[in-house]
Amino acid sequence: MAGRRIQIAGYIGVLALCFALGMLAGWNRLAGRVDNQAYDLLTDPPAGARAQEAVVVAIDEATLRARGERQNLRKILVEALDKLHDAQPKAVAVDVILAGSAADPADDARLEAALRSTPNVILGCLVASDGAWENPLPRFASLAASIGHVHYEADQSDGVSRQLALERVHAGERRWAMALEAFRVAHEAELVESPDDVEVAGIRIPAARQDATRPLYIRYLAPDSIPVISVLDIDSHRDQIRGKTVFVGVTALSLANDRLKIPSGETIAGVTVHAHAYETIRRAEFLTNASTTTIVEVCIAFALIIGIAFALLSGWQPYAIVFPLLALALYLPKLFLNSDVVFPIVAPAAVAWLCAAGVATYQYFVVRRTLVKAESEKARYQQAIHWAAHEMRTPLTAIQGSSELMSRYANKLPEEKRGQLSEMINSESKRLARIIQTFLDVERLAEGQMDLKREPFNIGDVVDVCMFRVTPLAERKQIQITLDSSIDGTVHGDRELLEYALYNLMTNAVKYSPSETHIHIRSERNGNELRVAVQDEGIGMDAKELKNIFKKFYRTKKAEASGEAGTGIGLSIVEQIVTHHGGRIDVTSTPGQGSCFTMVVPAQ
Repeated sequence: MAGRRIQIAGYIGVLALCFALGMLAGWNRLAGRVDNQAYDLLTDPPAGARAQEAVVVAIDEATLRARGERQNLRKILVEALDKLHDAQPKAVAVDVILAGSAADPADDARLEAALRSTPNVILGCLVASDGAWENPLPRFASLAASIGHVHYEADQSDGVSRQLALERVHAGERRWAMALEAFRVAHEAELVESPDDVEVAGIRIPAARQDATRPLYIRYLAPDSIPVISVLDIDSHRDQIRGKTVFVGVTALSLANDRLKIPSGETIAGVTVHAHAYETIRRAEFLTNASTTTIVEVCIAFALIIGIAFALLSGWQPYAIVFPLLALALYLPKLFLNSDVVFPIVAPAAVAWLCAAGVATYQYFVVRRTLVKAESEKARYQQAIHWAAHEMRTPLTAIQGSSELMSRYANKLPEEKRGQLSEMINSESKRLARIIQTFLDVERLAEGQMDLKREPFNIGDVVDVCMFRVTPLAERKQIQITLDSSIDGTVHGDRELLEYALYNLMTNAVKYSPSETHIHIRSERNGNELRVAVQDEGIGMDAKELKNIFKKFYRTKKAEASGEAGTGIGLSIVEQIVTHHGGRIDVTSTPGQGSCFTMVVPAQ
């Protein structure tokens, strides 16, 4: 249960981390550029016919060549205003800054007369490099129906003009955008503002005030939707100009300093940008940014759906849900644009892809770990069966042989011999029961499901029992077992398990020692440690073999060549038992000279 809780906590932690990384990836300068590029690709010109109100009158290259007035645009501007007077537009917005006086006072006088005769004129202003407004000269400003700023908001990261600041405040003076003022004047309306929007001529513009501006997305129309007429051609296009709102400005490449790139990839003059902004207001086709709350909620929804899918489903099923979700994360900005909302692409896509990759990877390793654990448990179960079969072989053989003798010679065996055989059967049956119990205990110990018995016992008694049991095996090979020193000491632990461990060390010493050799048993007390050593004169092991002897199923080449039966799991179980008692096994060995296994356990 604790492991399951840890697994769930780890899964939630990975999901939360991937969500946080995705959100961080969506809020940085690079992500902003990607979001803008996605906006540019997904934004289509508003549906509809050609623009109905905005017209651009261009001071273009042809006009400059024909009039030769590159250094004095006011003469060209006077000509344009005079021609426009006859064309009778609804309003005229002049995107030329008239802040200074002309070299020839007569030019200013002619311009003043032209402005006076042109109704509904909107003049431009801008913020100078010193932070102050650069307004038209008073003689010109007094003739204007309104003054609007000509600033555009080109994105600093890529230079693309996507938005226009409807409002700008500098040095305590506020100016509305020229496009907004032109629309207001053309429709003879008043501006009604609130912190969240601006209303003009019955149109509510969702432009909230932020940082002393009200950003408005410009819905650029299709190419050639807004007519661009040269100053030279005004007279021949009077019908196209009559009743329209005209934006007069420089479009000549050699003179204009406000050539702007728009989302479609085209480059247009600043005066044309203002005309598109005007049409955006007139059509009331506004875009708004998705709120931070909406973005976060969408990202949380992606993370939760992905997390639940991988948590509850398996195999191909979670991927059948997640892959469409990943595609949706990429298509989501287009769906929002269809509802006139600008939604970022990086944040939801990063959250969705990172969460999917993170939890899928986590689940893979969890499943892999579970599989490895299952394989390990299977191998351990097989090892346990081998061990049980190996350990039970001896008592079963004794029981089988004794019972066979009794049945075959039932009437011929003397009473004493019959009693010995019965006693042996009884003794070996009990031994078999202890082996089965030990087997179960070792299994539970390996799985961490068993609490060791904690009772004091004399280690000398354990040594005596083990020597008594192993002596008949040693006598068959004429091996002498010697107790070199009296063993006395109290150990706190599980007697049966430690008895098994010590007996295993002794039987190994007998099995892998030549005939007519000696095995020495000795002990010593070293502080809080009790050391019981079993030293033989057997085949011995080299350093490489010593590193592997406690691995399950490992047997040295000499052990396999000796002909002695074995599974290679006895020493691994011995080490487990001693380790669970807070002890260790020390081994020294020399090939051909023998080995010494020392069981070191805490002494009471």
